[in-house]
Amino acid sequence: MKVFGTEMLLVTFIFAVLEIVMFFYQFIHYLSRPQEKQRLYYLILLFLLIVYNITGGLFPDPEIGLPIVAQNSIAYGSGFLMASYFPYYFYKGFDLKRLRFHAIYGVLLFLILPYLIFFVIVYSINNNLDFAVKYGIIAPFCYSIVLLWAILRAIRLKYKGNRSRATFIEVVAVYLAVIPWVMMTVIAYFNLGQLIEVICTNGGFVVITIMFISKSVTQARLEYQQLIDLTINGVRPSAFQDNCTQYKLTNREIEIVQLLRQGSKYQSIGEKLFISELTVKKHVHNVFEKVGVNNKVELIHKMEQ
Repeated sequence: MKVFGTEMLLVTFIFAVLEIVMFFYQFIHYLSRPQEKQRLYYLILLFLLIVYNITGGLFPDPEIGLPIVAQNSIAYGSGFLMASYFPYYFYKGFDLKRLRFHAIYGVLLFLILPYLIFFVIVYSINNNLDFAVKYGIIAPFCYSIVLLWAILRAIRLKYKGNRSRATFIEVVAVYLAVIPWVMMTVIAYFNLGQLIEVICTNGGFVVITIMFISKSVTQARLEYQQLIDLTINGVRPSAFQDNCTQYKLTNREIEIVQLLRQGSKYQSIGEKLFISELTVKKHVHNVFEKVGVNNKVELIHKMEQ
């Protein structure tokens, strides 16, 4: 069933609407916490998925005042762009340093370059989409297998023996959502249709976005409980907040200081805030420099004055 007299299927439209709503929810949350770079990286990922759904659902359509060749190039391009962002998202969002080559160079050589050659240059010359699909997805298909293995290996090596359970579950969940994208080349090659394509590429990311929203709610509750704990323990919230303002601590740094005062260890703080233990240590180091202390005891004492 198609909507509004276009080539977009109803299921594609539903996915697009859901993802647009989720995008704006995440975007508003990000504006209140601009230091959460991982959320920013996921917002970009979600935006690219929305663009992919819209262009893939609407194009090609003779009723649209745009050449069919250009429409197909844009539609396939949004898919290639989305797939090209995956390694960068894992590289920056989850700090998987081993993916640096794939994130910066690999996708340019094995995804973007084949797209430009076959779906832009060759296709614009011979107007033969079947030829572009037949030969233009060979390198991307092979590279997608290599890329999935590289991401899995990077995840396993980083979290082996020292894993923050919450972050580990999150990165694995995103990885599982990415896996069906390998089927994109197969779907395109055999022209299996928009319905199968949309289900394969969207289902996992809707689940992941819901997980992010749930994490945001959990984090908000944690902050509220921390404020209550500060009051119960005899620390005037206004004094603590004044010190946070004076030393220009970020929201994330404030959260970590509050948990340190409660006696939480770095690993425990990472699990509560859904970040790695290494990230916690970096934040603590930054706080020490801002406040001018050398250890946690000095920090807590100075923040409570």
